[in-house]
Amino acid sequence: MNEWVCHVYGWRLRFVVLLACCGVHAGALAESLPRLPGLGAQGDTVTVSGLSAGGAMATQFHLAHSATVRGAAIIAGIPYYCARHSALRATTACMSPNMLARLPPVMTLVAEVDKQAAAHAIDTPAHLADSRVWLGVGSRDEVVKAEVVELAAGFYRHWLPAAAVRFETIPEAGHAMVTPDGGHACAETRTPFINQCGSFDTPGRLLAWLLGELKPKAEQANGELRVFDQGEFTRGERSVGMGDKGWVYLPRSCLGGGCRVHVAFHGCQQNDEAIDDAYVRTAGYNAWAESNRLIVLYPQTRRSLTNPGACWDWWGYTGPDYHTRNAPQIRAVQAMIERLAGK
Repeated sequence: MNEWVCHVYGWRLRFVVLLACCGVHAGALAESLPRLPGLGAQGDTVTVSGLSAGGAMATQFHLAHSATVRGAAIIAGIPYYCARHSALRATTACMSPNMLARLPPVMTLVAEVDKQAAAHAIDTPAHLADSRVWLGVGSRDEVVKAEVVELAAGFYRHWLPAAAVRFETIPEAGHAMVTPDGGHACAETRTPFINQCGSFDTPGRLLAWLLGELKPKAEQANGELRVFDQGEFTRGERSVGMGDKGWVYLPRSCLGGGCRVHVAFHGCQQNDEAIDDAYVRTAGYNAWAESNRLIVLYPQTRRSLTNPGACWDWWGYTGPDYHTRNAPQIRAVQAMIERLAGK
């Protein structure tokens, strides 16, 4: 009996030591990372984009802060409130619908927007009339079917003029960010989910749609790709699902202030914990940002037992307010934008 007690106690002691070491490591990491700078950026003309779960978060962030977010791009993304707090619905009807798992009607999603706006949990959707939205999906995407993204387009058309919503099918593309410098063949669907489909340039297309005519893409992104202490914006939050560090691309011309901000939400399995800096360096935003005085914010998730793919929360793993201004992830990203807009 004593031998068994000693064995159990020994394992518990080692577990406590492990937790203590992890806590020390996390604290040391936070102390070693620089703060996100205040750069006098334009905090009231924000645009957002994202792939897959990142596309779902881009929509949620857009609806939550439509007074200051002027456009959103959804690449193989899921409509607002499609999952309705259900992980099962999220992985069936909201990604690959069928006769037994159907997509919700547009008006079900619209009703949720009206409900949250009436509760002052999101900005009034009347602001959406001034937005522009770009949506895209690969013709060979078997992860998120085209009809899902088409529903997202129909959802936006409830408030936006038809001419302000652009939907594109990316020929032969799998489930991925498509950029001329992508490392995988067009039809593939595998990590890091960055493909090449000839000259198709998803970041260039979506930024031009959201921002208007762009200057030509820079030959090289010669600005600063900085890592920063993201934990500063999430400490005290339980189950926030975000990493200790984030990334931001700063063109040299933006260090003096006055630049616009674009938030690029990565997809599942695309956080830096999974693929290091592959997304923030090669997703294709930075060269466009360099020549167009655009700060690109790359917030990061982290994996957990309830979210092993490190997806942004679009079904409720952080709590019932996941799709409102009260969501911990949305609050954290908004605080980052406000920091960039400050001095």
